[in-house]
Amino acid sequence: MASFTASSICFTFQAAEVSHGRSFVSKPSCSEVITTGLRSSVSKQDVKLCEQAQRRGIQCMAQQTVSPLLEYSERADSSFALPTLASSPSSLVESGHYWSSPADVQPASSGSSSSQADALGGVSVASLMEPVAEDLQILNRNLHTVVGSENPLLMAAAEQIFSAGGKRMRPALVLLASKATAQLTGAKDLSPQHRRLAEVIEMIHTASLIHDDVLDESGVRRGKETIHQLFGTRVAVLAGDFLFAQSSWYLASLENIEVIKLISQVIKDLASGEIKQASSLFDCDMTLQDYLDKSYYKTASLIAASTRGAAIFSSVSSDVCDKMFGYGMNLGLAFQIVDDVLDFTQSTEQLGKPAGSDLSKGNLTAPVLFALEEDEELRRIIDSEFIDEGSLETAIKLVQQGRGIERARDLAKQKGEEAKNCLKCLLPGVLRSSLEGMVDYVLKRLY
Repeated sequence: MASFTASSICFTFQAAEVSHGRSFVSKPSCSEVITTGLRSSVSKQDVKLCEQAQRRGIQCMAQQTVSPLLEYSERADSSFALPTLASSPSSLVESGHYWSSPADVQPASSGSSSSQADALGGVSVASLMEPVAEDLQILNRNLHTVVGSENPLLMAAAEQIFSAGGKRMRPALVLLASKATAQLTGAKDLSPQHRRLAEVIEMIHTASLIHDDVLDESGVRRGKETIHQLFGTRVAVLAGDFLFAQSSWYLASLENIEVIKLISQVIKDLASGEIKQASSLFDCDMTLQDYLDKSYYKTASLIAASTRGAAIFSSVSSDVCDKMFGYGMNLGLAFQIVDDVLDFTQSTEQLGKPAGSDLSKGNLTAPVLFALEEDEELRRIIDSEFIDEGSLETAIKLVQQGRGIERARDLAKQKGEEAKNCLKCLLPGVLRSSLEGMVDYVLKRLY
């Protein structure tokens, strides 16, 4: 049996699987952890956790650590089977198998079928990302090496969020903006700084999602259980903190003070957005500008900094950098407004989270604010903080029946047009078309 470090519990379970001539078709019990020859390679702490859990009849944290790997093994296509034990962790990284989801390891020639790309109204994410498809594959492999094998629990937590069905739109925007702005200076290839920036942006985004779910007490994200639901609040907070810290370390390695300040401000904005939201719950006097400010801090700031940072590394003029910031800002605002509209127009299954969840927590979004201008009954219900049975359902119906959703849609379209106008600084072509297409994709989610 190949030897692995004590902390590489995921590889240890592969070893156990081979040595016993069978596959784990379900999550291994603690007794299997204890009795299948793993004591020599699993840490004493993990064995102790399993022993305690076995006595108490519950699933322990050591079990949860390996579950994502086992679930991945069961759902992965046979042509992308897990590597053999002869593979070292470093070779797994290089081959793209190390903690990669099935979507991450699809061959580039497989096309953009409905199972591989989300398409709305003829707008395919896969086609929009085609100019940077190979670059995104490299990014996916690099992201799964961020945590490293020395902490299996963080590995499992990172895998849960990295493979939860996200489209990698933010790093794709960085890469598209990088190539589009580089064209203005005659550069043909992405620089290492461009690639690193894309990774930093996705790490920050992922960390913010983990922390958001803790703050919002969300049990589901993209149809999957959230990190804190699976591993507990403590692990979720630490996983988010780790990704923020790791992104900061990578950010410093870029050695560009302007970009470092820009992205550091984003992390501050994320916290400011959460504070603004927490301090305005159930506040029917909140203005539309207050909502847009909060949306900028929570969503648009990261996207705006992404596209501006890409332009900075392309060494283009300050005017072009400003335009790319405007593109990212308006796209981010449009994205958030659309998201808030969908909270009232889609089902729980479509959203991957409970419908009307923002309103239930007192978070008043654009559709609600517009509806409040026309409906005093809605104001009364929200002011009561839904203390009466059925009042939340009544409030949701009032928003759906009024003009709030329609006006919010119009606002999203306005921001989308402003985003497109900012792209006039770029050369016409595939890259500019993809960036424009990202706006169209966001807006088509409205219908």
